[in-house]
Amino acid sequence: MSPVTPTPPSPVASRRRFGAIALASTALVSAVLGGGAVHLLSHGDAAHAPTAVAPAGATPTDATPAPRQYTCPMHPSIVQDHSGKCPICGMDLVAVTTAPASPGDSSGSTVDGLSSVTIDPSRQQLIGLRTAPVTEGKVGGTWRTNGRVAQDETRVRRVNMKVPAFVERVYADFTGKAVRQGEPLFSVFSPELLAAQEEYLLALRTREALSQAGGMTTDGEALVHAALRKLQLWDVPQAALERLARAGEASRTLTLVSPISGVITRKDIVEGARLELGATPYEVVDLSRVWVLADVYENELRHVKVGMPATLQLKAFPNRVFAGKVAFLAPVLDPATRTVKVRLEFPNPDGDLRPEMFGEVVLRGTPREALKVPSDAVVPTGTTQVVFVALGDGRFQPREVRLGESDGTNVEVTSGLKAGDSVVTGANFLIDSESRLRASLTALTASSAPPAATPPPAPRTASSHGDL
Repeated sequence: MSPVTPTPPSPVASRRRFGAIALASTALVSAVLGGGAVHLLSHGDAAHAPTAVAPAGATPTDATPAPRQYTCPMHPSIVQDHSGKCPICGMDLVAVTTAPASPGDSSGSTVDGLSSVTIDPSRQQLIGLRTAPVTEGKVGGTWRTNGRVAQDETRVRRVNMKVPAFVERVYADFTGKAVRQGEPLFSVFSPELLAAQEEYLLALRTREALSQAGGMTTDGEALVHAALRKLQLWDVPQAALERLARAGEASRTLTLVSPISGVITRKDIVEGARLELGATPYEVVDLSRVWVLADVYENELRHVKVGMPATLQLKAFPNRVFAGKVAFLAPVLDPATRTVKVRLEFPNPDGDLRPEMFGEVVLRGTPREALKVPSDAVVPTGTTQVVFVALGDGRFQPREVRLGESDGTNVEVTSGLKAGDSVVTGANFLIDSESRLRASLTALTASSAPPAATPPPAPRTASSHGDL
């Protein structure tokens, strides 16, 4: 039997072997540069170290793990691929690791862009981390807003002139002065008023003469009534009319009085001035009851009803709480602020509530039972609301929640949590920053990990027919 002479490799087979070797070399160089470029830049000596090559037939789990990242606990922007100290604060760098999965981790929803974090107890104390339990209790029932004190528009009176006159004397001589109903405001001289007084006295004398002569007294009564009515329509006080009838002599000046008790909020009169017909020298406002104007947001409007009790607190009186009620809801929504104007009424017997004061209004409704957490536990992300749940052993998991009513201190949770969960209420924004950083580093590490080594092709045996 003649020996088998090996068939020399064909040019096509040689080119195939060369192409496979070139591809394998390129993949190996790319893996070294992609996974360890930072290490090579940081440690020049490592460039001469031998590169470990995965043995033939190795599985992806046998591949060299991705390089570890280290960061500063106080300055998360400091990231490098080897341990050391922070160049800013000098603290030891810690390894960036993804929190291990646990049975408790599967209970919450996944939040895009956030990752679970692990914080050791010493660092928790350093950053002031605090937690609070998720509890069941009364929520809603109270809604807070800002309010402005305003005068009651139904308690405003203006003193106007129904006949031209000259000002003789001013008694209410400054704005803000308190006056009582019937108190003198000013005195005027008016030829028309003087003539009207004379007509009234003449009517009184005519009625008396007709009565003594046994004539028709009804005509005399009609004259008296017409003259008296004219003076009453010119706002001549009743006391002045009685004095005129009693004295039987017209008065040169006439004193006009305040129509209500209140304060002078407008004064446009001085002695010697001429008041034309229709002039308004005074405005008097009764401040024994005031309005408080507040804004209620669109999503809270369904809870506000006319007659609902409310309280008001002012910085001027920090230890006092004023009680009032809702009197009116505006029928139109403000398109600029997306709020509805609410008018509340508050008694003000002492005059402590002054118009244009600002304070906090609390609308008090009926509370209900629900899950609640402190408002400080919620971290808004723009489109969602997130809390960090403490899982134990220093592990914290981001969890998306849906919220309901809030009273400013606590907020209702409608989904995402259960009673007994513990949520972060202090330093949660620092945890949010680290969670985002770790999620970004995890994504970066996954994208820069070297691909799994591909086993070389099995050697082919010689064939008498040559390569195909």
